[in-house]
Amino acid sequence: MSEAPETTDEQTDEQNEQPEGPTRPSKVQRLEQEGDIAADYLEELLDIADLDGDLDMDVEGDRAAVSIVGADLSQLVGRNGEVLEALQELTRLAVYRETGERSRLMLDISGYRAEQRKRLLELAEVSIEKVKSSGAPLSLEPMSAFERKVVHDAVAAAGLSSESEGAEPRRHVVILPA
Repeated sequence: MSEAPETTDEQTDEQNEQPEGPTRPSKVQRLEQEGDIAADYLEELLDIADLDGDLDMDVEGDRAAVSIVGADLSQLVGRNGEVLEALQELTRLAVYRETGERSRLMLDISGYRAEQRKRLLELAEVSIEKVKSSGAPLSLEPMSAFERKVVHDAVAAAGLSSESEGAEPRRHVVILPA
């Protein structure tokens, strides 16, 4: 009885890199499709609202990202990003309607999220140092899911752990000592 030949890591890598058939797009192609659907939806929305804005699509990590930039679009951001969050959910629903798959698309308007991310990274850095020097857990103020994710990622990159506690809208991050 003959044994099956052993598969090397190189052979496995080559098998995994086989081009996918036309019925199954790659992950990047799927995310680009999500971005295109979202951009079409948002373009229609801007036309209906008679607002000028340019759309930029990208794939960031494991999600599609769409940014709207233009003149004064602050009404699309709203107070504390509330309108932006709602538009993101509506856009995700539009993508779901077209693809049948849940989307993790990220929407930014006028650089609001980019600025927010910068501010959160600074907060995380200061908070991480407090936890390292005190050796005690530190609870932060309530945050949206996006904000918590940014802080969790920064904490993990610093070699500490964190968890979310509480219920919306009071859900917050707790940074734990090493």
